[in-house]
Amino acid sequence: MGKELSQDLGCVKIISTCVHTTSYADACDRIQAWVEAKQSCYIVAANVHVVMTAYWTRSYHNVLKGAALITPDGMPLVWGLRLLGQSSQQRVYGPDLMLAWCDRAASLDLPIYFYGSTDSTLERLQVKLKQQFPKLAIAGSYAPPYIDPDSLDIKEKNLPAWLEKDIDRIHTSGARVVFVGLGCPKQEYWMAKVQSNLNCVAIGVGAAFDFHSGQVSQAPRWMMKIGLEWLYRFSQEPSRLWQRYLINNPAFVILFLRQLSQNRWNRKKSS
Repeated sequence: MGKELSQDLGCVKIISTCVHTTSYADACDRIQAWVEAKQSCYIVAANVHVVMTAYWTRSYHNVLKGAALITPDGMPLVWGLRLLGQSSQQRVYGPDLMLAWCDRAASLDLPIYFYGSTDSTLERLQVKLKQQFPKLAIAGSYAPPYIDPDSLDIKEKNLPAWLEKDIDRIHTSGARVVFVGLGCPKQEYWMAKVQSNLNCVAIGVGAAFDFHSGQVSQAPRWMMKIGLEWLYRFSQEPSRLWQRYLINNPAFVILFLRQLSQNRWNRKKSS
């Protein structure tokens, strides 16, 4: 492994969500450490949608509190961290973190698993990744049928029969890391629900399966860099994404500016 890991990750609260100060290398080092320790945990790639869902929904907020790592997936969160004192913070984007771990896993022969999306997308995804990482060990994949969100209630300790079968399928594969592509908030609820029963690290990667399989195009990097990735995605799927972006984005700006103003007022009072 690379550098010596610190005991605790730096954490900065953005509105109501704790976002960790990390990098691709640091995140992969931590994933590797958790895999080697056979620790069951989950990772969330947080963007505005994640932060606002946690703000509106207490159960989802509690799910995020249980995550081992929450990365700044969206540029607004990166800018937020910088304004709150983390001047060197860079983006740790879920789809790119997935590729960074695939590169690490290929070098260490650590098998991975894909859960979510569709059979055709998973087939294309595996072909593309094997072309990019010839030594990558893909233990398996599964595209579950529609998952009723109510079946992922984390207050209910018993697992439904279908979920037990899915976990057994992952265990039998020998995977050490499972990428979960169910979308927010379902993938985070899924990871929290299975954590105590899953003997590997779970990473929620949202639309990464669609991106890396070539099914959906990603925004140009220049648009990502200036925080306009949301506009590109909205132009592709307006009927599905209008509420996420046209309600959540303005609400995020208002709440974060209020937080920033309050922080500055508190510093002024204490000085």
